[in-house]
Amino acid sequence: MQKERVLVGISGGVDSALCANLLKDAGYDVVCAMMKIYDGAQISNAQNSCYGTDKTQDIEDARKICEKLGVEFHLIDCTQDFQELVFDEFKNEYLSGRTPNPCVICNSKVKFGAFIEHAKAQGIKFDKFATGHYARIEFDESSGRYLLKRGKNEKKDQSYFLYRLTHEKLSKIVFPLGGYEKQETRDMAQEREIVVAKKPDSQDFFDGNMTELFGVEPEFGNIVDSSGKILGQHEGIFNYTIGQRKGLKVAYSEPLYVLELNKEKNEVIAGVKAETYFRGLCAQNMNWIAFEDLEGEIKAQCKIRSAGSMISCMVKKAEGGVEVIFDEPQASIAPSQAVVFYEGDIVLGGGTIIAGIK
Repeated sequence: MQKERVLVGISGGVDSALCANLLKDAGYDVVCAMMKIYDGAQISNAQNSCYGTDKTQDIEDARKICEKLGVEFHLIDCTQDFQELVFDEFKNEYLSGRTPNPCVICNSKVKFGAFIEHAKAQGIKFDKFATGHYARIEFDESSGRYLLKRGKNEKKDQSYFLYRLTHEKLSKIVFPLGGYEKQETRDMAQEREIVVAKKPDSQDFFDGNMTELFGVEPEFGNIVDSSGKILGQHEGIFNYTIGQRKGLKVAYSEPLYVLELNKEKNEVIAGVKAETYFRGLCAQNMNWIAFEDLEGEIKAQCKIRSAGSMISCMVKKAEGGVEVIFDEPQASIAPSQAVVFYEGDIVLGGGTIIAGIK
């Protein structure tokens, strides 16, 4: 019987390396490919947004991993895809005063989209695609659907970033690390003497000044309160995010938070903690995984930011998307961020936040 062939998205890091090792140990025919996602300094800090960079060390590490495993290694150029589908959208949204999540965009459009299509176009044959994400996939007999579930390790769970994957795509994806704790994976990597077992985890999408990242000069403007009173000066609205407290450089009787970014007036609206709360939100561009479409309303839990806690809520179908009402008011709803809905460990689906509901 012919072995099932799995393409592993490898980055030169420990998680994807262990992913490839575990699959080979389990008897799969493994082939690895790395994404090349940029070719210059413009987005050189976007190193964690996709598998691989064009950094020599990462490529060399990936080659060594594959050589030791005795599997094929391919370097696939996704530079243009990343630029057009991820970075340009990320930049345009930020410059418009919104706060997108680039990893959500990249997962759906590049990692599990263009990357796979390029691999097929290059003649790489495979039955399934695997990554080192901390999430799980299960087939539900009752619904006949493939379900996305949270990773066993709550702190490393990455299901939030994967909510745009469809039921059909999940049927062809494997997440070997989803049932392990992070330290378990480190220990297993060292036991197998994987060359990158002690390599540090990659960093955030970008850790620095947005002016440097986008290559545009900021348009200075006013920081105002909710009544329009000028409190100070800002250094370009794209250098601020909803809920931000530090860095406003405004003297006030109590801590101030960014409430809103007004692109039309070039204003940063700031206010006190009590002004940051919302009773709900509106979302659009929905992708449902656990069922075909939402009918009526459901009780669920949700996350409104990747590092946020679970929030109990009611989700109601609305024109163009959903209306979400929280059991308890939540602070700092950021347009363009993702809201992801859960039922226990199961990811029901999610969408893009359009606005908060006061």
